[in-house]
Amino acid sequence: METLIRKGAEADIYKVRWNGLLAIKKIRLPKGYRQPSLDAELRKRRTIHEATLISAAKLAGVNSPLLYYLDKSNYSIYMEHFDGPRIKDVLDDPDLGTTKIFEAVGRSIGSLHREDIIHGDLTTSNFILISDGCLGIIDFGLSFRSNRLEDKAVDLHLVKQTLESAHSAVADEMFTDLIDGYRSISGDESTNRIKSVMRQVQRRGRYARSV
Repeated sequence: METLIRKGAEADIYKVRWNGLLAIKKIRLPKGYRQPSLDAELRKRRTIHEATLISAAKLAGVNSPLLYYLDKSNYSIYMEHFDGPRIKDVLDDPDLGTTKIFEAVGRSIGSLHREDIIHGDLTTSNFILISDGCLGIIDFGLSFRSNRLEDKAVDLHLVKQTLESAHSAVADEMFTDLIDGYRSISGDESTNRIKSVMRQVQRRGRYARSV
C-alpha cells in the first residue's frame, strides 16, 4: 500500500506500510536543472540532515515522528505516522480548548530551542493533534541548528504570522497561550529576550537566514 498524501517542491509524502506498520515515506525528488551528480549529493545530504534533526527533536523531548528507516540510496525517510488532524483544520471548532493546545505548541517549540534546534517551518499545518492536549510536530525539511536569538525569534514569528493570517480574531489570545507554554520551558529571561528580538524582526519585515 502506498498512497500519495502531498506533492511538494522538494519532496513527495506517501502513506505506506513498513514492516507491518502504518508509516510515512518522504522521498526527495530529482531536479532536472541541476547537474545529476550534484543533485544526487544534495538530495542525499538533505535527507540525512532531516533524519538527524527528527531524531534530535525526539531526544529533546519533542513528539517528533519516530524514525523507522533512512534509505540514503533512494533519498527516502520512513517514519511514524501521526493519526490525527492538523491543528490548522480544527481551530475553528468551538468545542476545542485552544489554550491547552497552544500551550503544548509553545512547550514543543521551547524544547526545540533549548537544544538549539530551529524548525524553520512552524505553521499550524505542521502540528498534529494526536489526542486531547497531545501534539506531534512534523516536517523538519527546513530545520537546522543555531543558538542565534534571531533564528529562534523568526521561528516564533512565523507561527504568529500564520495565526494572524488565518485566525485573526483570536490570534493574539492563541499566541499568548503559546508564549506561556514556551516560557515554561525556556524561562522568563530567555523568553523576554527572544520576544524583544521578535519585535525587531517585525519592524524590519524581512529576515535573511544564515545556516
